[in-house]
Amino acid sequence: MSRRQAREIALQSLYQLEINRAESAEQQEMYETLALDTAFAEAEGKVSAQTRAFSKDLVQGVQAHADEIDALIQASSRDWKIARMAAVDRNIARIAVYEMRFAEPVLTPNIAINEAVELAKKYGSDDSARFVNGILGAMVK
Repeated sequence: MSRRQAREIALQSLYQLEINRAESAEQQEMYETLALDTAFAEAEGKVSAQTRAFSKDLVQGVQAHADEIDALIQASSRDWKIARMAAVDRNIARIAVYEMRFAEPVLTPNIAINEAVELAKKYGSDDSARFVNGILGAMVK
């Protein structure tokens, strides 16, 4: 299983879910399935069952703890309201916070931050890696 690939799929799915907001729990479940299936289809190479399961766990975990995660991110960002952050950066930080605080097993902060920075380098803007690293680093201190 590639955990990095699973995080990429989760990021793509969370981004899509943020753009396409559901109006009901039923619709949310359908949108989640569609977002994950779309990301699986676009993934490079074959996606193993373990990678699929980990991606789904990340997406569902981030959504289940969204308010708590956003509060932690907001508390660690001095001049940026969470709504003003780039959607990609915001969702990368959400995945990392979920893995550091709520996932089973909890991921050590240095690994979670490193993985988040790598995602930011690949999917974010030129400043994303530094921004994500700063937010997550401040949270860990």
